[in-house]
Amino acid sequence: MSKFKKKKKGLPAVSTASLPDIVFMLLFFFMVTTTMRETDLQIDAPRLPSATEVKKLERKSLVSTIYVGKAKEAKYGTSYNRIQLNDKIGTPDEVPAFIFRERENVSEAEVPFMTTSIKADKESSYGTLADIREKLRDVNALKLSLSTHKGSAINK
Repeated sequence: MSKFKKKKKGLPAVSTASLPDIVFMLLFFFMVTTTMRETDLQIDAPRLPSATEVKKLERKSLVSTIYVGKAKEAKYGTSYNRIQLNDKIGTPDEVPAFIFRERENVSEAEVPFMTTSIKADKESSYGTLADIREKLRDVNALKLSLSTHKGSAINK
């Protein structure tokens, strides 16, 4: 009788049959979990004031944000009273047009639930915020939220 010998060829090749499944799973995972930044801040990130009674906004898709603070570029000035509406520096007189553009992006039934959020730096003057509030009142955008950090408003 003869002896049968198995030929050893080394390591078997790696199967790539499941590779497309893995790639598509990763693709879907990142598509679901990644959020895209809506605006590029042209003002320095506002240092928000502190407050004790803080409530989270529920429907972020219905929130229009107005940033108030110091502009990053010197051509806009050095005061803390610059207003950013979407991706451009504006004035309080441009706030009504901003609100009308935001209302065009939602259905007619959701317009009453829209909220305007103001993210203002601590150093911003109250006069600028009062001007914005007055312009919002003129276009009947009465739901207003002032963004803050949770904490004590009084520094010890």
